Amino acid sequence: MRTHSTIDSFGSILSGLAKRLGLESRLFELRLQHQWKEIIGDPIAAHTCPDQIRFKKLHLIVRSSVWLQQLTFLKPTLITKLNEKAGTDLITDISFRVGEIPLRDQEPVPAALIKGLPPVTEDALSEASAHAAAVQDPDLRDRLTQMMAKAFSRPHV
Repeated sequence: MRTHSTIDSFGSILSGLAKRLGLESRLFELRLQHQWKEIIGDPIAAHTCPDQIRFKKLHLIVRSSVWLQQLTFLKPTLITKLNEKAGTDLITDISFRVGEIPLRDQEPVPAALIKGLPPVTEDALSEASAHAAAVQDPDLRDRLTQMMAKAFSRPHV
């Protein structure tokens, strides 16, 4: 009989799995894309956008050649800061290229307004709510409900 049992958090289980599957870099890449402003800071984030991480090299889009030059001097500091946020040495180099920075604060276009998609019906929303009722997290439950309602609203082929 076991007297001491340890329960791992869901996050630690996923972290271990990501590491074993070699997905750490991809997960950090997604984190950078979604939390760039919080991770790197407002002044730099306003003029840059992370593109991808390949072979431990972060490819960064920069607004202008002036910012590219400035960030070249800050490269060692940026690498250190990013690796601290990652908790491990996921980035060994940064590649800069001048390009267009996408707007981050735009509201997404509702799916119902996208041409060809039907609006969510009340029946679909009520059915989706019933299916998602067991989910404890309210934010997750709402997102799941919306996603299922959109799927239920699509015409059957």
